[in-house]
Amino acid sequence: MGGYILAIDQGTTSTRAIVFDGNQKIAGVGQKEFKQHFPQSGWVEHDPEEIWQSVVSTVKTAIEKAGITANDIAAIGITNQRETVVVWDRETGKPIHNAIVWQDRRTAAFCDKLKRRGLEKTFSKKTGLLLDPYFSGTKLNWLLSNVKGAQARAAKGELCFGTIDTFLIWRLTGGTCFCTDATNASRTLLYNIAENAWDDELTDILRVPKEMLPEVKDCAADFGVTDPSLFGAAIPILGVAGDQQAATIGQACFKPGMLKSTYGTGCFALLNTGKDMVRSKNRLLTTIAYRLDGETTYALEGSIFVAGAAVQWLRDGLKVIKAAPDTGSLAESADPSQEVYLVPAFTGLGAPHWDPDARGAIFGMTRNTGPAEFARAALEAVCYQTRDLLEAMHKDWRRNGNDTVLRVDGGMVASDWTMQRLSDLLDAPVDRPVILETTALGVAWLAGSRAGVWPNQEAFAKSWARDRRFEPQMDEATRKVKLKGWRSAVKRTLIAA
Repeated sequence: MGGYILAIDQGTTSTRAIVFDGNQKIAGVGQKEFKQHFPQSGWVEHDPEEIWQSVVSTVKTAIEKAGITANDIAAIGITNQRETVVVWDRETGKPIHNAIVWQDRRTAAFCDKLKRRGLEKTFSKKTGLLLDPYFSGTKLNWLLSNVKGAQARAAKGELCFGTIDTFLIWRLTGGTCFCTDATNASRTLLYNIAENAWDDELTDILRVPKEMLPEVKDCAADFGVTDPSLFGAAIPILGVAGDQQAATIGQACFKPGMLKSTYGTGCFALLNTGKDMVRSKNRLLTTIAYRLDGETTYALEGSIFVAGAAVQWLRDGLKVIKAAPDTGSLAESADPSQEVYLVPAFTGLGAPHWDPDARGAIFGMTRNTGPAEFARAALEAVCYQTRDLLEAMHKDWRRNGNDTVLRVDGGMVASDWTMQRLSDLLDAPVDRPVILETTALGVAWLAGSRAGVWPNQEAFAKSWARDRRFEPQMDEATRKVKLKGWRSAVKRTLIAA
């Protein structure tokens, strides 16, 4: 085995495979988008078979571009879109239904029913989560209730449940390993994050037979080896983490108080709280940041459902831009006298509002409003929402005051304009790393360190390198006016919902 590490980054709109060399540099990349299915308003699905094929093809592409063979790869790390649910036949490996995506809102009424029964406190105490369609448990309940015969088959042990990581591990290992990691398990509404175990009371409430649940492992552990027929050699899978936790690791946010925010399809901010399981009083989530050597590190998380997805909407829905990178320059040309606000509640509002029924709205338009103003509003919406999350975090976590430096990653952070506006509206420094692929880097480190070919945690943290720091430049009066307008827009959106 060589010193190369393969990271599989299975995201919401595309799959990427990245080969890192022994110096943690990118040696080869494969990427492939796949189809989004919208069978009804508020419903979002993926074809698990298409996801699987995208993984196989991008891995082969990345290996080829790196100029190596599978024999040169010491280990694989897998990171994935969290909360997305797949159920498949234990014998054939075939899914019984399309995957239900984390953005899907079909279980909103069921969540409301559970809340009326007074069960949200029970779920929150044990899982750190809220009763929202975002999480896996109610999606799984829907599949078992709506796919003919599924409930009975699951009780007989004929069906397997997993988030995308579990499904991929199963397929990659030829069905020999049925497992997940603690970070993905912590997002299911079924996992007790204090006891680190599937919870009998919660599985009973959601009518989920424990026979269909995977084994839960540390983030760096033995997740089996790949079938040699796939890539030409048996490669051990040694690292797994949900995408936001993987980015936290890739950003080397190992110390309590360190904070990162990832800007992909959605935006997710995680604040490391160490061994303390901080209970939010401001509608944030308490979650597992990572579990290594049996020790759990916790985090506070704020989840925004629409970030980069708003830019995709500009491109594919409104067709006002041809490519996502065009947004920053277009926003820069916007009329400064127009304050246009986009509240991108296309699939409801996440933290700290948690309103699944809210829908997108635009405020402040005039006859002169055009593509440039829409572009600026879409990018600023991400910044405003991040500000909302950080304000809630500072209320829950007062140990380091408001002096947090935000480490950022994801596709949107390549835009200097967006990052400068983010710093301006946060009134805080924003650090952009040299390696923007921090999600893939995080699981590559998990796998590489486990394989003994990458440095330990301390050395890895020292290797983190900053590309640029953005400092606030906006005057306080302007910031106050803009924030007041944003809060008014959100309030109106919530009232309309």
